[in-house]
Amino acid sequence: MVQAKLGDTVKVNYTGKLGDGTVFDSSVNRDPLQFSLGEGQVIAGFEEAVVGMSPGDSKSVTIPSEQAYGPYQDELVIVVDEKQMPSDLSVEVGQQLQMRHSSGQAVPVMVTNVTDDKVTLDANHPLAGKDLTFEIELVTIQ
Repeated sequence: MVQAKLGDTVKVNYTGKLGDGTVFDSSVNRDPLQFSLGEGQVIAGFEEAVVGMSPGDSKSVTIPSEQAYGPYQDELVIVVDEKQMPSDLSVEVGQQLQMRHSSGQAVPVMVTNVTDDKVTLDANHPLAGKDLTFEIELVTIQ
């Protein structure tokens, strides 16, 4: 039986869950996810889980945060004066914004707290610091 190896392009169906069972992403009712093994197109732990699978195989794998979106980093949370925000912007908790890094690169941030004069922005990935469980089915190897 053919097994997925680095360099192969694969298609998988998957469902990703948090430790409490909450589904955060799934290919159910969508086309399977296609990616090339070894290209870094998906998180490392997910890619490692697919290597060695054969078409039709299914598995459940828990990926520690270090092999997913990394640890949560407190230094990526900043509190800014509300006056530093664009005056035409109505800032709300849960809102996703982009900031410019000193290098000029756009950095996505989420608003996590708003007070009368301060806004807390978090540049961590929403899944940082979380172990992720995936149900994976290998559909095809190309």
